[in-house]
Formats: sequence, structure tokens, C-alpha cells
Amino acid sequence: MRRTGVAGVLALATVAALAAVPAHAAAPVPGGELCTPAACHVDVAPGTYHVTVTLGGAEAGSTSVTAETRRALLPETPTAPGQRIRRTFTVDVREPEGEPTGPAGSSGLDLVVGGASPKLAGLRVTPAPGARKIVLVGDSTVCDQPGAPYAGWGQHLPQYLGRGLAVANYADSGESTQSVLDNPALFPAALARVRQGDLVLVQLAHNDKQTPAATYRANLARMVDAVRAKGGRPVLVTPVVRRWFNADGTLNNGTALLVNGLGVDLPAEIRALAADVDVPLIDLTALTKRRVEELGPQSSKALYLYDEKRDNTHTSVRGATEYAALVDGELRAQGLIR
Repeated sequence: MRRTGVAGVLALATVAALAAVPAHAAAPVPGGELCTPAACHVDVAPGTYHVTVTLGGAEAGSTSVTAETRRALLPETPTAPGQRIRRTFTVDVREPEGEPTGPAGSSGLDLVVGGASPKLAGLRVTPAPGARKIVLVGDSTVCDQPGAPYAGWGQHLPQYLGRGLAVANYADSGESTQSVLDNPALFPAALARVRQGDLVLVQLAHNDKQTPAATYRANLARMVDAVRAKGGRPVLVTPVVRRWFNADGTLNNGTALLVNGLGVDLPAEIRALAADVDVPLIDLTALTKRRVEELGPQSSKALYLYDEKRDNTHTSVRGATEYAALVDGELRAQGLIR
């Protein structure tokens, strides 16, 4: 179900309104919004929006904010007794709200207020049609994972970004370079959102298990060309490593470093293509390899779902958060964002 658009200031939840609402109730505020101390719903159409939260209260607090399908917008933020602070971020609202091939989710914008002692004092939502986007095309290590304990780095990237830069995550579980091109809900839908100057980050390798090198490079090159034709800026991202150690404590093996069943070194193909077509490269394989080896066989389990699922490929919230920080760091180091 789609909602009609609205202009101007869409929602303003006042300190008094929120403070008066018991935890089990939802109270309407101007703009078609419902808020409890734990969550807010804003009745808006798909698009990009600036969200400003005011945090704090009479007592000390510690507040985090997520949106839509578990997207991390604000890391846990402390406030002293009587302190008020404001934070603004830009959110992409779309349908489906999570993985493109997953459930539609609820219409509008949904925010979840968490933390050790949440203190949401106010909320303001305004349209941001001119906001720049970081569009993500990827697999399950990138996507907005619908349920714990799974988490993708794209799901945790928004918390590192400020006002005016929204993440539009079109990553989807189980996808390869070919399947994202073939499915209208994936790369074609992501491409339709691209405007002049938007970044499009592509990380695909985990599911190209039997893809020949020539096909793999051709698929990635096709995406690069299409993004450039729309005025966007493609960025190639090598895949996160699998947590698969050698006896010497390194990840120097094909399983960890994404060499596929045909012997194709997929990260090496990405690096070569990026150099050949002059596209920015985020070597997340090298960055995550360094981090996992630094932690070692035991401590690195916390980055993945080893303890929960015996899974050495998919990341935990901690892993996704750390890997998102690596991506953010590279985007800034290369001058792609400020």
C-alpha cells in the first residue's frame, strides 16, 4: 500500500508529548505520526527524508535509533541529566523496506528507539528530495538482514553518515553478478534510483561460485557502464573474507579469500577491473583479512555467527558494524564522501 506525499515539515514530536505517553501506548502527534517511548511511525511516501532526533531527559540516558528493517541510524548516545542533544540523519524510505525480494514491510517510516536507557525527547522529519544517495548492490553480507543475529555491513553503514547522505540498500541474500542483473527488483531497480553524483557500491562474489572469470568481469563492467550512463559514480568493493583460518593463523587460502570453484580469484578480478576502467576500489577483502587475522582464531568469532550458527561467512552486529566503519573510512579517505 502506498501513501500520498506531503510537503514541508512532516512530523514534530514534542518533549511533552513523548514524556506523557506510557510505554504501552501510542500517541498521535502533528503530521500523522504515532510515537511511544520505544518507537515512532511516520506516515510518508517512499523517498528520502531528513530525521532529527532530540535526545535527553531529566535523568541520564543512553539512546540508539534504528529504522525500517533494522538499519542502524544512531549508535548508542549518552546524555547527562537535564542535557538535550540533537542528531540529524537522512533516511531512504522505500517498498520493500528491506531486502528487495523480501516482505514489503510496513508503509511509511518506522523508527525503533533502543539503548540502555532510551530518552527520545523529540522528532522532526522533513522531505529531502535532493539528498545524495549511496546505493548498494550486493549479497547477504551487505543487505538489510531481517532478523537477528544476522547483520549486513550495508545495514550498519548509515550510522556513520550525517545529514544529506542516505543509504539505499538494494543488496539481497543469495545473489550473484548474473542474478542481480536478471532480476528487475535488484540492479535495475537500484539503477532507477541513481541520480547525478550518487555513489553506487557493488560487492558481489560470495555467490559467483561457478562463474567464469570473463563472465564475472563482463557482468561487473556492465553495471559500471550503466551507472556511469545515469551520471552516478560506481565504486567496486571486494568481498568480506570468510573466517577460515590456516594452521599458522592466517587466512591465506582460497576459501577465506573467495577463490571460486573454477579457480577464479574473484577479488583479484575486481581489483583488475577497477584499474582497467578507472573506478574507485574499496578492497574490503584486504581490510577484513587484516582485522580477522589481528583478532585471531578465537576473538574473531565475535565478528561472525560462529557461536550462534557455526557460520564463518555472515557477520554479527559487531562484525557488520566494524566492517561498515571500514567502508566509511575508505569512502572518506578517497574523497568520495566528506
